[in-house]
Amino acid sequence: MSSASVAAPSTAKQQQQGGKPAQASFSFLKSGKTKEFSKKTLISLFRGLASMLRAQINTADALKYYGQGLNDKIMSDTLAKIRDEINSGVSVHEAFRRTGRFSDMVIGLIQAGSDAGQLNEAFKSLAARFTSELHFNKAIKKATVMPVVIISVLIGAFITSQVKIVPQVEDMLSGVGAKPDGMTAISFGVSHFTQTWWKLVVPIIIGIAVTIWRSDKVRNLILGLAMSKWRLLRLLILSLRQMTFLATIRLLHANGINLAKSIRVSANSVKGTPFYAELREAAEKYENSGVPLSTAFAKYTSVDSQVVHMLSIGEKSASLDTQLDMLTQMYEEDSENYMAAFTATIGFIVLIAAVFLIGAVFVGTFLPIFLMGPKMMNNGI
Repeated sequence: MSSASVAAPSTAKQQQQGGKPAQASFSFLKSGKTKEFSKKTLISLFRGLASMLRAQINTADALKYYGQGLNDKIMSDTLAKIRDEINSGVSVHEAFRRTGRFSDMVIGLIQAGSDAGQLNEAFKSLAARFTSELHFNKAIKKATVMPVVIISVLIGAFITSQVKIVPQVEDMLSGVGAKPDGMTAISFGVSHFTQTWWKLVVPIIIGIAVTIWRSDKVRNLILGLAMSKWRLLRLLILSLRQMTFLATIRLLHANGINLAKSIRVSANSVKGTPFYAELREAAEKYENSGVPLSTAFAKYTSVDSQVVHMLSIGEKSASLDTQLDMLTQMYEEDSENYMAAFTATIGFIVLIAAVFLIGAVFVGTFLPIFLMGPKMMNNGI
């Protein structure tokens, strides 16, 4: 007897007993990877926990109070699990780690705050860090997503006019025996070209867009090429990346995490970029080779010389936390300025593209009628 024939009665029997095994048989459809919470969700969580801990409410009760009445069932269940772990004797940071929904940076800072007896400050720092990151993420989306949507809509309008409207105009002119010439002939030629190729070109563009969206390697390759050709984009991206990992290093080191671990954890905040491998190597050399931090950054990373210089000053004057704080603020200000310039530039480019596409739709649709009007009237007579 085959294994399939044996499995069939067994499954039927299990379904008669409540159907649970049958339901479990579809568990392979569920993703095995636990998704981390969004920054917006974490900001609200950490702000709430920080305020309750400052009010002398213990961590387990703070988790309980925050989780009660939440519309987010996943968050509520996660906090209940963390609370149960803490009540069973597990450390706070380990309880957060076991959920799989918090990054290494979050876990490291929670551990530092717990060890120092200042967990409320750790939560407050995390909320501030994520608030800053969310601000820049929104700015980047505003500068890139909306222009892409506008251009896509205008391209769609152009293709529609060339495929649907212009052929009707051409047929109308042909019906009265008017022969196109000059700009009219060019307009009809563009329409013919668009009708022939748009069904091939549009899927290719969509495929390229999906590939860029799904593939980190392709995205980084294109971004690297764009950065090499456009100085403003290069300055913006490098400022954002350096601001991100410097702020994380400052956050962790100021709360008791040693420098080597702070650098390694901060590398996760720029994972998928060239800085990731560079920071990991710098942390290893600093920890195992005994080279100064500034030297490790100078030799094994591509950070700005200003970063190396200020780290060197921080080491010599025992003011590393101060220098990291200053560098973070400096790159935040630079990022704000570059973002404003980038947004203005993109806005201008979109305006030019919009004018061009709208003009193309107008020329392709209405100009032939205007130019051929006299001929149509003469032929009609």
